[in-house]
Amino acid sequence: MRIMNRGPRFLAMAIAATFSAGVSAQTFVYPAKGQSPTQQKKDEGECHVWAVDQSKYDPANPPKQAAAPAAPTTATGSTPGAGVRGAARGAVAGEIINGDASSGAAVGAVAARGASRRQNAAQAQQQQTAAVQQDQAGLGLYQKARGACLEGRGYTVK
Repeated sequence: MRIMNRGPRFLAMAIAATFSAGVSAQTFVYPAKGQSPTQQKKDEGECHVWAVDQSKYDPANPPKQAAAPAAPTTATGSTPGAGVRGAARGAVAGEIINGDASSGAAVGAVAARGASRRQNAAQAQQQQTAAVQQDQAGLGLYQKARGACLEGRGYTVK
């Protein structure tokens, strides 16, 4: 049980670490036409504003990802009623297979709760992954726009 609870948190931390590495990816700007450091700062500031306008993404103030409403779950992380539904299916199967509905109900309840927890965890992981991908896409557009602006002003951007 403890291992299952650590899994989603560990996954979220791993995704966050991956995302953080992408965000901190630095570009280098070289003044190919001999621009002064003062001019370069001015140009970089203006290109930042232009890139934010073009990409609708500001890396200094990334948009907050709206969390999808979480499916209602029990204290164990399963969907309410999953155990009851599993018990009913297990009782029918247990009665048919070996004439013991009660043991079939117990097995069915446990199996259904486990399946429900796995499904809820997978859904949460998919939502987290989609949010990270959306943020990375916005950052990529911003970096592309900023690079285009700076190159248009005579800088080499890598």
